[in-house]
Amino acid sequence: MKMRGAFLFGGMVLPLALLSCATASAQTAGSAEESAKGFTSSAEVKAQISAMLSDMKPDQGFMWRPLVRDGATVAAIEIWKKPGRPAVHPAETEYATVLEGSGTLISGGALVDATTKRPGLVEGSRIEGGATRLLGPGDVILIPARVPHWFGVNGERLILLGTKIRAGK
Repeated sequence: MKMRGAFLFGGMVLPLALLSCATASAQTAGSAEESAKGFTSSAEVKAQISAMLSDMKPDQGFMWRPLVRDGATVAAIEIWKKPGRPAVHPAETEYATVLEGSGTLISGGALVDATTKRPGLVEGSRIEGGATRLLGPGDVILIPARVPHWFGVNGERLILLGTKIRAGK
């Protein structure tokens, strides 16, 4: 279902980012370095989430760690305990699947008080005119490059498997 520059699909069990690694599934998991390159089992995903939750400080609102990579493209676990700032990625499409928890996504509209924080990240104070969606496990999100978006947390946390893909790929 397309809504103001973002796509949301419910009920997807296996993230597409991991489907591209299906040929590696016959191989046994190797070292942590090998896992970060091309394949991570569901048991390793669960273990990484558990380790990340243990490593987070009580007041820490966000943590990110890579799972699989293909050159510059990385699929990573994102744990949100507090909402972030509204953002735009000028040259990257953001794809994510909700693994655990619940949250709110606002996307589209206009980013207010936009400031470039670093290459690839523009943040603002709020989004005006965006579409609001509730998020839960299995939901799949695709946010095109240059589209403002914001993740809120409903409850204890929101855990995503996220990938940023260079626009045009």
